[in-house]
Amino acid sequence: MSARVVDVMTAHPVAVRGSASFKEIAARLRELHVPAFPVLDADGKVIGVVSEADLLPKEALEAGYEGHRGRLARLRHRAEREKATGVTASDLMSAPPLTIGPFDLVSHAAHVMYDHNVTCLPVVARGRLAGMITRADVLSVFGRADADIRREIVQRVLLREYLADPATFTVTVDDGVVTITGRPETAEAGHAIIASARHMEGVIAVRDQLTYPSGTARAA
Repeated sequence: MSARVVDVMTAHPVAVRGSASFKEIAARLRELHVPAFPVLDADGKVIGVVSEADLLPKEALEAGYEGHRGRLARLRHRAEREKATGVTASDLMSAPPLTIGPFDLVSHAAHVMYDHNVTCLPVVARGRLAGMITRADVLSVFGRADADIRREIVQRVLLREYLADPATFTVTVDDGVVTITGRPETAEAGHAIIASARHMEGVIAVRDQLTYPSGTARAA
C-alpha cells in the first residue's frame, strides 16, 4: 500500500485571485486556520502561493526591526523589504508555485516540502487546482493501524516479494514500531526484508531481530 496525494489532500480548497488584498488574505488565513492559499489567474490556473510567511514581513520590517545579518541574510532582507510593500496576492505570493499531482506518492510530497521548507503544496491536475496537501496531511499516514502494517509485511513482503515461509518469522507492530524475528535463508534475503519493512507506509522504525547465518551482521 502506497498512499497517493489524492488519498490525504483537501479537495476543493479555498483559493484567492491575484487581486485579493493583504487585509482580505490575512483575515481569511486567520478565519480558516490554514497556512496558505493558492493564487489563481483569470483562467483558474495556479500562479503562486501566498502564505503567512509572505505576509509577516510587512509587520516585522515596517515596524523597523533590525537584527544582526550576514551577507546572505542581507540579500534576503532586501527581498523581504520589497515584499513588505505589497498590497495584493500578486505582490506577496511566492512564484512560480511548487505543485504536485494528485496521484504522486505522499512520500514524494513529503520530500518536496522538506527540500523546499514549505508547509503545503497545491495539487494540480490538467492545469487546474484539484486540492491542497499540508504537512499535517502527509503525517496522517502514520495513523495507520498496527494490524494493517503487520498484515502487509506478512502477505506482501514475506509471501509475495521474497517467497518466505511466514511461519519461520515473527512480526509484531507496536505503535508503528516493527520487530521482526526469525531465520532468513540468506543474509541478503534478511537485509532485503528489513529494508522493505522500513519503507512500508506508516512504519516508524524497524527492529531487526533476525538470526543471520554465522558471521553475518544485521543490516544497518
